[in-house]
Amino acid sequence: MAQLQPVLIAGQWRPSRSAGSFSPLNPSTRQSTGEVFPVSSLEEVEEVIAVAAQASEALLAVPAEARARFLERFAERIEARRAEIVALAHAESGLPVKPRLDEVELPRTTGQLRQAAQAARQSSWTLPTIDTKAGIRSCFAPLEGGVVVFGPNNFPLAFNSVSGGDFAAAIAAGNPVIAKANSSHPGTTRLLAEEALAALKETGLPPATVQLIYRTDHQVGQRLVSHPLVGATGYTGSRHAGLVLKEAADRAGKPIYLELSSINPVLLLPGALRERGAEIAGEFATSCLVGAGQFCTNPGIVLLLAGTETEQFITAVVEKFRAAPVGTLLGEGVERSLAQSVAALQKAGAELLVGGQAGGGAGCSFNNTLLRVSGARFLAASEALQQEAFGNASLLVIAQDEAQAEAICRAFEGNLTGALYTDRAGGDEALYQRLAPILRRKVGRLLEDKMPTGVAVSPAMNHGGPYPATGHPGFTAVGIPSSLRRFAMLQSFDNVRPHHLPPELRDKNPTGQLWRLIDGAWTQGDMPAKS
Repeated sequence: MAQLQPVLIAGQWRPSRSAGSFSPLNPSTRQSTGEVFPVSSLEEVEEVIAVAAQASEALLAVPAEARARFLERFAERIEARRAEIVALAHAESGLPVKPRLDEVELPRTTGQLRQAAQAARQSSWTLPTIDTKAGIRSCFAPLEGGVVVFGPNNFPLAFNSVSGGDFAAAIAAGNPVIAKANSSHPGTTRLLAEEALAALKETGLPPATVQLIYRTDHQVGQRLVSHPLVGATGYTGSRHAGLVLKEAADRAGKPIYLELSSINPVLLLPGALRERGAEIAGEFATSCLVGAGQFCTNPGIVLLLAGTETEQFITAVVEKFRAAPVGTLLGEGVERSLAQSVAALQKAGAELLVGGQAGGGAGCSFNNTLLRVSGARFLAASEALQQEAFGNASLLVIAQDEAQAEAICRAFEGNLTGALYTDRAGGDEALYQRLAPILRRKVGRLLEDKMPTGVAVSPAMNHGGPYPATGHPGFTAVGIPSSLRRFAMLQSFDNVRPHHLPPELRDKNPTGQLWRLIDGAWTQGDMPAKS
């Protein structure tokens, strides 16, 4: 048997005090990657947490500029090791090297690290607020203890626990990270952690600012997120596992930010189908099937009104699903889960139009799958019919009339995204005005005439939404600087002497670029001189 890979604790790669082991599979071949990784024991996790707490205190003396330099140097080191990282990510995930990993995901990863660096350097994310009359000043500041990051299986680089958005936000906000690798790509995570440690040493940050473990059992995982010395947790993954962790964290009063499941409803209004139904069919098929549908913003449910144009649209989409190649899924677990979800949708009353069986592609795969259900049946079993089928599958809901379409929108659960397609001549405007306000409060991001697949790393992005898309509708996992404030606490200073204040709250603007709210007005200037 291959030797166990080491864990990264307190700035050192060392053998794990493991409670077991696992070996990931290459989903394209269903064969082992040849590497074996440890399952960390409770004793090991307790040590990681304690070391992170010490690093949390040490980071208080590290200026924002140093954190920014670390993030930038880490990005440079990832780019220098690009070929090796991308090759291993491909082997562990089955995702194509080009364009997905090499030309899209890796640049996004390094780009968001650099955006986080800029946010740390500029510091406006801390929202410094000064009330001169009351003598009170406040700003956001790092948490006490480490931030635990659980990365998902579908983005081995851009959402990785050692390089992704949660990681970048936590570090930029001044917190150490305890990275819990996703079991689907632990080798990729190890390579990234090697470069993170090297960047820490080069930039002089505490060596325990980044630590890495690979897997825990359920009880140890619950202890990890609820430990008194942990500051917060960022989690992306299945709803079931996320809610188990949330229950443990909530009992201990520990913040946990969850991205769970989303079916991302797309509403195709009648005028849009009459105007450009064939074009929309192509857009939908591409969006649903790209990457074998393994995106958290995949359009998993489509609402249409009954009619000739709708039936023509369905016929066109069925043909596109049949003709499109079947992609490789991220692993056997995804394949099993997709099969179970499709079966559950059928049991709830959905009619299978195409696909529905495992296979059709290389390695772990599932035939491109499309189902339909009447609006009446959807309303009778809306919870069961909103089960996420993570992968290359989608459900079409056919409403009999506008009133039923409105009722269906009201029955939608919380989602990351929602989209409406309307005609360009304005014929759908009245129905848009009827449905959009309902959908708007069901989703974190509303799109018009655009499929939801893809998440831009933009300051205006909201990659969040009402439950069950996430655990809290007020936070985003993508969108710097907003994402940083998940991993911070609001600190208020009352009558504190000037030299005891954080730099952000002193009379002189520490960078000249920092936006501060002073007596109700936003400014980048210094405090006005006292008369």
